[in-house]
Amino acid sequence: MLIHKLQPLTDMFDWLHHFWERPSTQRRVALVLLWIYLAALAGVELKRLGFYPLWLPQPPDSHFYSIHLAFTLILGMEVMSLIFVIPSSLSQSMGKQFEILTLILLRNAFKELSSLPEPVSIDIDNILRVVEIGVSGAGALCVFLCLGLYKRIARRHPFIQSPDMRMRYVMSKKLLALTLFLIFFGIGARDLLLYLQTGSDQRFFETLYTILIFADIAMVLIAQRFMPSYHAVFRNSGFVIGTLLMRLSLSAPPLWSPLIGLFAALFVLALTWGTNYFSPYRAAGNIKSGNI
Repeated sequence: MLIHKLQPLTDMFDWLHHFWERPSTQRRVALVLLWIYLAALAGVELKRLGFYPLWLPQPPDSHFYSIHLAFTLILGMEVMSLIFVIPSSLSQSMGKQFEILTLILLRNAFKELSSLPEPVSIDIDNILRVVEIGVSGAGALCVFLCLGLYKRIARRHPFIQSPDMRMRYVMSKKLLALTLFLIFFGIGARDLLLYLQTGSDQRFFETLYTILIFADIAMVLIAQRFMPSYHAVFRNSGFVIGTLLMRLSLSAPPLWSPLIGLFAALFVLALTWGTNYFSPYRAAGNIKSGNI
């Protein structure tokens, strides 16, 4: 079968996953992020002193930009983890997406912080920025609390009984995840090049969440082959709505973005509870604790 002929590609994905999750790799990446953060602080200070080379891309004038950059890089790491968790389960993937949403909301708060003067002072001209920081932070906290509840009520549904079908399903998801991995690096390289040329934000995460919507649709269609029951299709399609709402929250105005993100979290939380409570396997006692 075709899926078995693609085994080398799934083996490549497994190697990449193992390499990324190694503690030594995580420590090295964390060290690189720290040095980039310190370099950004130094670059802003050099520019303010008039010593920054003119032939390099010019950083903003605010030191808070380095915090925004650091959170952007941390988000990049979380996106990588999201790609590698896709073959595990749809529920784990959805949970990781909400983790990324909380970090994006926190990053938005620091982004608004960069609009304040240094040293920080509050007056009538920038009070709206303070409100937007507070709303973004509160939104991130509320989504985090919903995520904690979501992880507690998540259950494993035995939609696929055959070991062979389960193996082919996982292999199909690995191929999709490998494709997303290549797209992630392609978009990241393109946006980095454009940023170095223009110095403007390329909205990387907004683009990525748009791609995730199409990827989730592909996941639903893949799952349809292995899990054709109405209950499974409804649950999987509902997760796509959650991703769509998260994508809309990223493009919404600062005061609306956390509210839409929180509604997305509440929607997925209600969907998970409903599909657990009304599961056809619930009466038989076949639902196991854990992620789906």
